This record gives sequence, structure tokens and C-alpha cells, in this order.
Amino acid sequence: MREFLGIVDVEDPPARYNIAPTQPILVVIAGERQEPGSNLPERRAVLVRWGFMPGWVKDPRDFPLLINARSETAVGKASFKAAMRHRRILVPASGFFEWRRPEEKGAKAQAYFIRPRKGEIVAFAGLMETWSSADGSEVDTGAILTTAANNDISRIHDRMPVVIRPEDFSRWLDCKAQEPRDVADLMKPIDDGFFEAIAISDKVNKVANMGPDILEPVEEKAPMPQKNKGAQAPPSSDQLSLF
Repeated sequence: MREFLGIVDVEDPPARYNIAPTQPILVVIAGERQEPGSNLPERRAVLVRWGFMPGWVKDPRDFPLLINARSETAVGKASFKAAMRHRRILVPASGFFEWRRPEEKGAKAQAYFIRPRKGEIVAFAGLMETWSSADGSEVDTGAILTTAANNDISRIHDRMPVVIRPEDFSRWLDCKAQEPRDVADLMKPIDDGFFEAIAISDKVNKVANMGPDILEPVEEKAPMPQKNKGAQAPPSSDQLSLF
């Protein structure tokens, strides 16, 4: 992970197999110091609460839990526009969870672990904001940017996280020189074939189940729909069910 993300100050994180909203997640930000022999800042790893909280929110109890942000509209939304300009982050993971909900009434949803086909770490595009309470305490919070699903993922869900390629890490994190319009080309579906979907049990639906056994493959409850070549699923206002 250190090599993939180019970070210098991270300790070995514990293995976590079922991270849920409001829990801490490891993210990567651009640091203040420059890399030796480069004009780019060093990258740092920090922990943030998964659940974005804009700085202008007075009472978190009156604000919805924002675990995702639509990349197509984030720069124009009051909640996200400041972070899009000043606080873009990378969210490393080994994959994410999603549910395919069948059209048949009463049929059970099928859970999937969606991971890079080659087994490498993946970095999702994200946004970060520090929320300050009236008593002066601060909480770093974050959300993951989503885009329309590619053909592979659209058979499961019509949205997917934005994946940032390693060659684009520096450009995405450089909020001083790269405005949102300069990185808009990065917020698109990853190529078909990048991810593979592994059917897993519904144990992942309970946060208390945190062991590696939740990733064990199971037989799918129903056959997955065939790919719709050349077309993507229609956009939806739904957030991803679960990462």
C-alpha cells in the first residue's frame, strides 16, 4: 500500500473486512512538504469518519449521512463544492460491496464483493471536510465520489465508485494547481474488465460480522443479467447501498 499510494507516514493498518458508514476509514491527502527532487507535495495517510459533514452544518443530527457524492453534480452542490476545489482525497480499498436487487417481488437481494480482477489495491476518488462543533472540537469526515456504472457493474447496480488510476494520483490530489474542471475527465467509469464480482452471503449486511469469512464465495440466488453492450444503466439518485 505504501508503494502503490506513495505515502511515507502510515503504520500497518489492521485488516478490516466490513467497513460501515460512520466508522473511520484510511484516506490519502496531499501533504504540505514537497517530495524530495519534486515540486509535488508528499502524500499523507489520515483517518476520517466515513460520512461527509460540511463545515456550515450546525447540528449533525439534523443533517443526512453523506457517504457518497455524485461526481456529475458535486462541484455545484453546496455540501461538496468547497471540498471539490480544496480537499480532494484518495480512498484505498481492496474492493467494495454491492447488492443486486431482483425485480421479482419477494426475491432476496444478492450481495457481491467487487474487487480488481488482478487483485491489486484500488483508490477511489473522495472528498474530505473538517467539521467543527460549537465547543471547538473537530472531526475530519469524508465521502466517496460515484459515477454511472460501466457495463460490468450495471448488471448489479447503476452506480459505482470513481476509480483514480496511479498515474493520475498527483493530478487528483493537487488542489492548488488543478481546479475541478481540470480533473473532470478523471470522474468517469473505470474500463470494463477492471473489476470482478464475487457472489457472497448476506452476512456482510451485519456490521458485527467483521471476519474474512464474509468474503467467501457462495452460489448466486439467481443468474446475473447479461451485459448490455454499448449502454450504461440510467442514472439514479440512489446512493450505493454499502461499501
